[in-house]
Amino acid sequence: MIRMFILALLLGTTISLKAQVDTAAYRVIANAVKKEFAPDKRSVYFKVGFKGDTIYAESTSEKALQMLASKLSQETGLVKISELLPSKSLNGLEFGLANLSVCNNRAAPQNAAEMMTQMTLGTPVQVLKKQGGYYLVKTPDGYISYTDGAAVSLMNRQSFERWKNAKRMIYLADYGHAYSKADEKSLRVSDLVKGNILEVTAEVKNFYRVVFPDKRIGHIKKVEGTSFSTWRKQTNPTADAILSSAKTLLGVPYLWGGTSVKGVDCSGFTKTSYFLNGIVIPRDASQQALIGEEIEVLENDSTSIDQCLKNLKAGDLLFFAAAKLKGDLKGRITHTAIYMSDGEFIQSAGMVRINSLKPGAFNFDEREYKTLVGARRYLNQIGKPEITRVENHEWYGN
Repeated sequence: MIRMFILALLLGTTISLKAQVDTAAYRVIANAVKKEFAPDKRSVYFKVGFKGDTIYAESTSEKALQMLASKLSQETGLVKISELLPSKSLNGLEFGLANLSVCNNRAAPQNAAEMMTQMTLGTPVQVLKKQGGYYLVKTPDGYISYTDGAAVSLMNRQSFERWKNAKRMIYLADYGHAYSKADEKSLRVSDLVKGNILEVTAEVKNFYRVVFPDKRIGHIKKVEGTSFSTWRKQTNPTADAILSSAKTLLGVPYLWGGTSVKGVDCSGFTKTSYFLNGIVIPRDASQQALIGEEIEVLENDSTSIDQCLKNLKAGDLLFFAAAKLKGDLKGRITHTAIYMSDGEFIQSAGMVRINSLKPGAFNFDEREYKTLVGARRYLNQIGKPEITRVENHEWYGN
């Protein structure tokens, strides 16, 4: 009896170890596919899970799923289930609009997860799947993250197309409110920040009557906004226009993941400064550093103030890498800022502030001077990949 028990125990252990070994091998395959076809989780979603003899895979990349299936095709006894997102469980509700003045988007579907970015009211999104009380969404800059269910109102393609052709307004005051009546003494419906977009249903006195994505009705003072169709057709921005928007955020506190007057991180600050002038650029500094025209700011791998003063123009983006302090010039980009003139730049570091690259200047930033690794010019590259006019972005309408 004891021998039979020991034999059964050993057999069970062997089977368990085999399953573990097989799972480990499958994970190696999945990780290889992810590295090749979905290396940046901010722009391509790819997730693989295991349960018993079943492997589950879901992704926004059809090529990733096809390659995974190809590599696992010889594995017998393994049940393979994959889904190309958007998920069929959404029943066609694959589009949405940000429903709050500022929505918090996180790395995982839970409140305690890291805040990755924010989307402001009226931002159109592609909805990829629902998980718990959260939705996985892609914003117009191609960024993938989770947002709370209350933060986005879902719609099907027909409703989304109707919104894209509807009369809309964009809020241009730094901060304000929508009211229940055409009277600023009436009950408030929502707060508002610069860049919010709302559908207009009527004009009452000196107010726009608007409808929120979740069908709330509000009234916004006309002097605080303008026609979205007029705003989006503005000419390409000048450096002065970009810097004017940037300087309206002076003193705003640094907020990891922030993209509004309520708080901005470094790349949220640069992204917002461009968006308020009708230009959509990538979300994070390491992504922003890959596009635009490269501008030389180094000499013998060290920051050259002469090169900076000679080559940089107002509106250029500066990029910094903390690893440079340790001699690593190819380290990950960790910070960005907007160049102004005469060595000065504006950045979100602690708060939005103006500093200088010129040693000896009263506002000299020694750390950023030492960690500067590159610069990019966007203003002469508008219309090229990932530097997109709102007017030409298919999610914002015709």
